[in-house]
Amino acid sequence: MINIGISGINGSMGQIIYKKIVEDDMFNLVMGIDARPELYENKCRVFEKPADSDIYPDLIIDFSHHSCLDELLLFAKEHGISLVLATTGYDAAQIEKIHSYSSDIAILYSANMSFGINLLKTILEKYSRLLDERSYDIEIIEKHHNKKVDAPSGTAYILADAVNSSISTPKNFVNGRQGRTNPRTTNEIGIHAVRGGNIFGEHEVIFAGSSDIIEIKHTALSKDLFADGAIDAAKWLYGKEKGMYCMQDMFEI
Repeated sequence: MINIGISGINGSMGQIIYKKIVEDDMFNLVMGIDARPELYENKCRVFEKPADSDIYPDLIIDFSHHSCLDELLLFAKEHGISLVLATTGYDAAQIEKIHSYSSDIAILYSANMSFGINLLKTILEKYSRLLDERSYDIEIIEKHHNKKVDAPSGTAYILADAVNSSISTPKNFVNGRQGRTNPRTTNEIGIHAVRGGNIFGEHEVIFAGSSDIIEIKHTALSKDLFADGAIDAAKWLYGKEKGMYCMQDMFEI
């Protein structure tokens, strides 16, 4: 049985994960972390900050906020706790810090815990080169609910990076078109964000050629998709040696 904690336990994703974990015989939920520790009556102690906790789980699933990263990494390192980081919105310096801490603990990080998105990433890594060589323009459109604060999404950047890893000359990322008066160039990937309603998550990669258009799209129909992925990741990561892992390691795709 895995002694597990949830960071961001009282958030929308944290509560979905919480309800699944308490019904899963592989887990023993021992603690939670949340800025609003008394918001719900959870079946575990909930601490406002990691440093407040006197309970040290084997592993923590993090669905909190990117500003909480430093305290969580320090707590995990001090107590040998593995981390599944599913929070979005990290900047380059934070990503570098995550990689640095992986020399001391096992960390699985993904801005999107969906199997489908990770499969899409693999497709882009494998085949984008063929379309780029044929002068297709590449645009990415992502759509999310009106409560999501970071834009473009971390997943949009994951997909853009996947394209760049496939092609001979990496392209620049252009976020939106406002204020741009020059024609589109061939050395860019346009990334566009839509926020509205209760859209769980939609990502579309467009390859626009002179004679045809190829569109690859993933649509999430429920937040359970991300919770299930994070829980599967926790089961997979448990017992792994220290190091940096991703969803593609887990699914072997």
